[in-house]
Amino acid sequence: MEQLLRVMNFNVSRDGIGAGEHQTLESPFGHAHPERLFAWAGATASWPMRTDPGGSRGLDDYFTRDFAHNIGAEIMGRNKFGPQRGPWLDHDWLGWWGEEPPFHTPVFVMTHHIRPAITLSDTTFHFVDDDPGTVLERARKAAQGKDVRLGGGVSTIRQFLDADLVDTLHVAVAPVELGSGIRLWKTPDELLDRFHLEIVPSASGVAHHLFWRK
Repeated sequence: MEQLLRVMNFNVSRDGIGAGEHQTLESPFGHAHPERLFAWAGATASWPMRTDPGGSRGLDDYFTRDFAHNIGAEIMGRNKFGPQRGPWLDHDWLGWWGEEPPFHTPVFVMTHHIRPAITLSDTTFHFVDDDPGTVLERARKAAQGKDVRLGGGVSTIRQFLDADLVDTLHVAVAPVELGSGIRLWKTPDELLDRFHLEIVPSASGVAHHLFWRK
């Protein structure tokens, strides 16, 4: 069975921006307030960080619930792991994800500065300095027959799109505009040379953009 590379539940603003400027330890999304992009997912019954009962059902909840389905590994850029640039200065700092990361799979962190792997609960972060094709090959092997999720951020997704390695994308477009930041696209039509696109509006105001290979 073919192992797909899937972008899942990736959030952008109406003007195509997936992260703000000036990322710091305290502000992982820079000047962009993440709740403006993620509100639809956080309101669902299946949101993994929910601490109270309840939450919405329906389309948004389906996508939130499906996030881990048949996923055996994740690929992410370094800035999804943490805000540091350049050589790692503090190996004791173990990333933004806490002692129980939500991935539950091997995670391949793309960086030009290698460091030893880190295991937190059932997630192991591997730090790799390779081209997208090589990283994907390693992730597929680690996924043991399951699909690989391409987690972002924006620049990492663009790298894999430019290398023509992405099979499917689900991009949730929030009903807000950020004006500046790191842009996934100017318009989703940029991907229509390679992908079919169906846009499914949600009652939450988000428009779910579903892309699959032609």
